[in-house]
Amino acid sequence: MSDKNEKYNKPFEIPRPVFPKRAVITGGMPYGNKELHFGHVGGMFVFADTYARFMRDRIGKENVIFVGGTDCYGSPIAEGWRVKVKNGEFSGTLEEFVQRNHDKQQKTLDDYGISPNLFAASGLGRSKEIHAEVTDWFISSLYKKGQLDQITTMQFYDEKAGCFLNGRQVIGKCPVEGCTSEKGYADECDLGHQYMPENLVDPVSTLTGEKPTMKPVTNWYFRLRDYEQLMKDWVEELKKRKDIRPVVWKTIDEFLKPPVIYVKREFEEKYLTLRDSMPAHEYLEEPKKPSFTIQFSTLSDCDEACRVLTENGIRYRTGKTLVPFRLTGNIEWGVPAPVMDGVEGLTVWVWPESLWAPISFTQTYLESVGRDRDEWKDYWCSKDSTVYQFIGQDNIYFYGIAEPAMWMAQQASETKTADVPDGELQLPVIVANHHILFLDKKASSSGAVKPPMADDLLRYYTPEQLRMHWLGLGLGQRSVSFMPKPFNPDAKPEDADPAVKDGLLLSNVYNRMIRTAFYTTQKEFDGIMPDLAPEEKFVADAKKAVLEYERHMSKFAFHQCTYVLDSYIRNGSKYMAKAVNGENIGRDELAQALANLFYMIRIAGVLLHPMAPFGTEKLREYLEVDERIWSWDTILEPLTYFTGKQHKLKFLPPRTDFFTRHESQFAQGESNE
Repeated sequence: MSDKNEKYNKPFEIPRPVFPKRAVITGGMPYGNKELHFGHVGGMFVFADTYARFMRDRIGKENVIFVGGTDCYGSPIAEGWRVKVKNGEFSGTLEEFVQRNHDKQQKTLDDYGISPNLFAASGLGRSKEIHAEVTDWFISSLYKKGQLDQITTMQFYDEKAGCFLNGRQVIGKCPVEGCTSEKGYADECDLGHQYMPENLVDPVSTLTGEKPTMKPVTNWYFRLRDYEQLMKDWVEELKKRKDIRPVVWKTIDEFLKPPVIYVKREFEEKYLTLRDSMPAHEYLEEPKKPSFTIQFSTLSDCDEACRVLTENGIRYRTGKTLVPFRLTGNIEWGVPAPVMDGVEGLTVWVWPESLWAPISFTQTYLESVGRDRDEWKDYWCSKDSTVYQFIGQDNIYFYGIAEPAMWMAQQASETKTADVPDGELQLPVIVANHHILFLDKKASSSGAVKPPMADDLLRYYTPEQLRMHWLGLGLGQRSVSFMPKPFNPDAKPEDADPAVKDGLLLSNVYNRMIRTAFYTTQKEFDGIMPDLAPEEKFVADAKKAVLEYERHMSKFAFHQCTYVLDSYIRNGSKYMAKAVNGENIGRDELAQALANLFYMIRIAGVLLHPMAPFGTEKLREYLEVDERIWSWDTILEPLTYFTGKQHKLKFLPPRTDFFTRHESQFAQGESNE
């Protein structure tokens, strides 16, 4: 390492974003009943991976733990397995079914360059054992702190089949006002809205097609509504933060309203005859709406009013509000619940245990690399650390409401506060993307519009083409449609493919910069990189790009980061065409031009490293430098900082590409020029 470049180590002149000393990055947990479709990867995992890779470069990879995993338990998995066995599509056990899907998910992530430290599985191997321990601790701790209640509710029962129905064995219409879900299940719809089972509209058993009856069952519930004021305080703080997307606090805010019922106008006269028999409430005047609204001060009063309306045949919808958060259920395929108050035989509902699964996965990872499992607290409970959770907007209710409330509850009850002290579970930073649509429609593997599997896309695109395209969509701001030409029946042969455009910056422009620098050095300097510092202008330009990129990355504005790279790389290409490929250039002048060009290639490579890992690692290989090149501790240093004198580059054979298009995109005989 040279010491002659110390001037590049000088501090930046303006304030920079502050990053934590340690970080946990979590990706969502895909269900273990399926392979990954494009929304799993393009709507969430690519963003989590890009940020994890950035943080490894920014604060040191030893300080970053990126975990994800397969969600193994719950009724969707059990029901998916049952149907496939019934249809002759699978012959193994339920655990073997989950293992097969987990392995496929892992391979897909590998193919896309998704790099969790551990992609675990809540119901498989060592992660299963540790997850069961963490689950027992978490629920038992809430119970000991007096944060749980036993509540008896009505559960759907299929008289013809002679059994209780699990959450996915009954389907109807979501009762939450304004919900556009196509499918409402027992107590949640596929858009994440929660409600009591008895409020589901037009329920039907998926086992027999019959209308199920209701029978009482008792489960443990978390006192979510007790945390309403703390959640309101927290939301007010979130509104002030630039790193929290508005969709997060707006969605949370919707659930912090008083409980309400919406009743169609046609039932208004009948309601007036029943009003005095209902708990005290306020009638809200909204004359232009097709329904009227009645508002209650407590959830129990609202539930009682729902009962009265139902008994009298009045159709209604409930509003979004905090309801007790169910922790347990009675399906067999689940994590065993701790025995409390002598209640045995319950399992944990899949959504709660998936919220603390990243904690158990962190412990599993630490153990797997020979570290103490108790170190998980340094990552989850220290104010020097931050947990970043990447999710889709449909899951904000769970990660943005249920999870932080339970995290608050893990504090001593007499010191409950939204300002979590050091040593307690720190509230996460929730990074929620809007919907990634498919051909302008919301795609879901359980909906009418079937999304392509992530693996299918790799028959037409390289992983880095797709990564760059998805990162550039701006999903942090709005829902955006993914329009891959090979999957679009309305696309014309002459139409450009929208999914290819972003990758062309790399396969055409940046690729040409790198090849020109290497081939010119091989031809004119025997492959020895000029031992010259870049000119000041190029350092200034690099500093500007680095600061803009870092600022956008600190706010998860990935599309803005791609804009910074686009501008920086295209400016570098223009310089290359003028200075390196120019005519009648002297040897010394060419050496300086190459030094400037390699500097731009190095800076662009560092900024691209989190987004396009395959090509940038290949670049590092041919530059013959080690991984120190990615560290932001030396972000502005030239390549000579990492090499000795007379540094020889690895020989680049003719027509070698660092970034390329997919083979299906080339006409016969066409190159990547």
